[in-house]
Amino acid sequence: MNDCLFCKIARGEIPSKAVYEDELTFAFRDIAPQTPTHVLVIPKRHIANWYEARGEEDALLAGMMRAAAKVAELEGLTESGFRVVSNTGADARQTVQHLHMHVMGGCEMTEKMG
Repeated sequence: MNDCLFCKIARGEIPSKAVYEDELTFAFRDIAPQTPTHVLVIPKRHIANWYEARGEEDALLAGMMRAAAKVAELEGLTESGFRVVSNTGADARQTVQHLHMHVMGGCEMTEKMG
């Protein structure tokens, strides 16, 4: 999708603070971090949300999970722990219509998830 914010970031058309990249994914720092470490992992190919992720995207989705773990490792979160969050839809507050996961850590988080 040409006008998608995250597609533009993945293509390098909009600057970002890259953390990790492989053939399927791109990870960069969130511009409004909620925790000391807050990195977004996106697929390089446009998929709007989890509902659009069908069986043919299984390798891509697995790649996103591996990328999240790699980001946690690179950011030094493997000892203290980290949280991976993904929002889909308006009620979940998905603000960018491109599938993404938040890798968050660097502090003790609350037990509340919602």
